[in-house]
Amino acid sequence: MSQRQSHWGTGAWVLYDLANTVFALGVSGLYFASWVKEEGAPDSALALATAAAMLIVIVTSPWIGARSDHAGRRIRYLWPMTAIAVIPTFFLASVGLFPSLVLFSIALVGFNLGGVVYDALLPVVSTPRNRGLVSGLGVGFGYVGSFIAVGVGAILLDEGYDRVFQGIAVMFAVLAIPTFLLIREPPPPHRTDPPPRLADASRQLVASWKATALYTGLHRFLVGRFFYTDAVNTLIGGFLTIFAKEELGFTETELERLLAIAIAFAIVGGLGAGPLVDRFGPRIVLHGVLWLWMIAMVFGILAAALDATGLAWVLGGIGGVALGGLWASDRVYMARISPPERLGEFYGLYATVGRFATVLGPLIWALIVDGLGFPRTVALGALLVFVVIGRVILGGVDDRPRDWAQPSDASTA
Repeated sequence: MSQRQSHWGTGAWVLYDLANTVFALGVSGLYFASWVKEEGAPDSALALATAAAMLIVIVTSPWIGARSDHAGRRIRYLWPMTAIAVIPTFFLASVGLFPSLVLFSIALVGFNLGGVVYDALLPVVSTPRNRGLVSGLGVGFGYVGSFIAVGVGAILLDEGYDRVFQGIAVMFAVLAIPTFLLIREPPPPHRTDPPPRLADASRQLVASWKATALYTGLHRFLVGRFFYTDAVNTLIGGFLTIFAKEELGFTETELERLLAIAIAFAIVGGLGAGPLVDRFGPRIVLHGVLWLWMIAMVFGILAAALDATGLAWVLGGIGGVALGGLWASDRVYMARISPPERLGEFYGLYATVGRFATVLGPLIWALIVDGLGFPRTVALGALLVFVVIGRVILGGVDDRPRDWAQPSDASTA
């Protein structure tokens, strides 16, 4: 691969992160939930549609990753997953409520499975020397997609939600196309064994999880990741908004400003963390980011307990930096401790862990607030404990570069 091709391919990979974020914020984060409520559906309708999609993602993520490993061609799987996300999105709100919920679930499956293959492309578009920088560029520019999603809504919402979803689908497709055309993958290995079958997806999930124990630190890293992503995904999944409105008394205008601040600082966090990962390693940067999350959550608890709403703006800024730095560092960490020949498979587990956390975190929050009747500061404190646990678990995982050309840990296990 030439240097020029490498630069074009890297740029295209970064652009796909931006496309991803347009969907994540525009569809999952903002407009689809608003449309569902305007249609008079209960919260459980959206919850069930999301849970159904996450169940499919949890089971099939290692399978799609293992398929891309077997083929040695990840783009072959990325573009169909992108289409599965884009095409249903285009028709959201233009059909009835139930069909739209089904289409939303399908789009979520495509979006999440595409993310598995996309993350596994990181070693293709980077070198060990600049992997943190490239990952950080993806995260930083990716969050620009949040502003694009809001801009699409501002322009098209007056014409109806269906027009918004059509605009987001078109933006997703246009921004993703360069990835399919410009990334040059190395020649695939010659394989005579059959690829993993979809019918064996659940068996693949169990086998992949057992296999992580054969590689130093990988099993422990994924367990630690479960705890800190449980806390982070719960907050960014809407519960920080609820906390700000119900506990701090934020108005809609103040919430929009807080979101804008958090996104802006997330861009800074992603772009800033990348070079630090290359210089100091993903372990140090990820640990630092987790400390930032702990500080941000303490500020949130104090803001509610002391009725000091000004501290919430600090929470938004610090949390934004921590959010960008988290995704910039932990996927490089994952790439460093995973064998290249199984990278897609293990990125599937990486995604599965995040999806489990997405389901469990809100349930814990609901149990504390609705089931036990405790204030939301206690729920936020529980999430803080989850981050602490994750940080402690990761303390036993080193990020030294593995020599995969030598016999792996699996050969001696």
